[in-house]
Amino acid sequence: MLTVDFGKLHVGPGVRVLDLGCGAGRHAFEVLRRGAEVVAFDQDAAELEGVASMFAAMDKAGEVPPEATAETVTGDALAMPFPDASFDRVIAAEVLEHIPDDMTAMREIHRVLKPGGQAAITVPSFLPERICWALSEAYHTAPGGHVRIYTLAELTAKLKSTGFSVGPHHHAHGLHSPYWWIKCAVGVNDDDHPLAKAYHELLVWDIMKRPALTRAAEAVLNPLIGKSVVVYVRKPA
Repeated sequence: MLTVDFGKLHVGPGVRVLDLGCGAGRHAFEVLRRGAEVVAFDQDAAELEGVASMFAAMDKAGEVPPEATAETVTGDALAMPFPDASFDRVIAAEVLEHIPDDMTAMREIHRVLKPGGQAAITVPSFLPERICWALSEAYHTAPGGHVRIYTLAELTAKLKSTGFSVGPHHHAHGLHSPYWWIKCAVGVNDDDHPLAKAYHELLVWDIMKRPALTRAAEAVLNPLIGKSVVVYVRKPA
C-alpha cells in the first residue's frame, strides 16, 4: 500500500533515494523495483532486519533491475549519518507526526537532499486524525505514537520556513479512515473485534485485488476523509 504517488516523485536508474523512517519498507521496495538506489533508514534495527530480508528475497525472485541497489541504515532522524546533499529524493512517509522536534527533522531532510532534489512528505490528515484522537486517548498516548495533528497550512508553512519550495499535494487512503475510527471506538489493540476484523478483511481484499468499485470509491473519499496528506517539495537549486 503506497501513500506516495510515484507519478509525482520520479525515481529510476541513477536516482539515489532516502526512505526516512521506512518502517516495514513499503516505499523502499517500490523504489527498488523502479531501478533506483535506495537507502532504507529507521531507528528500529529489528524492523530493518525484515526490510533487508525482503530486499534479498526480491533480488532472488528477479524483481530487482540490474542497476538498482539497496541498503539499510539505523539512526536518528534528527542527526542522520549522511553527508550534505547525499540524495536526489527523500521520502518521509508518516514520520513527522511522531517526532517532537519536527523542525529539526525537516532541516535534516533539507540538508541531505541535493539542490534541485525533491521530497515527498506524508502525515495523517487533520480531520480523520482529529476524530481518532477524540475517540481514543490510547491512540495517541502510546510510546512512540503521534505527538501532533497537522493542518495542511501548518505543515506547508514549516516546510517553507525550512527552505523548501512547496509543490502539489493530495490525500490518500480514504477507505482506511473508517477502519481507524472503528479501532479507536472499540479499542485500538482489539484486533479481534468483529467489526474491526471485518473491515480489516475488506481492506486486505481491496489491496490485493484492487477492484474498480473500491478504487472509484477511494478516489471520491480521498479529498474528503483521506487518512494521509502528501506534500511534494523541492530544495531550490
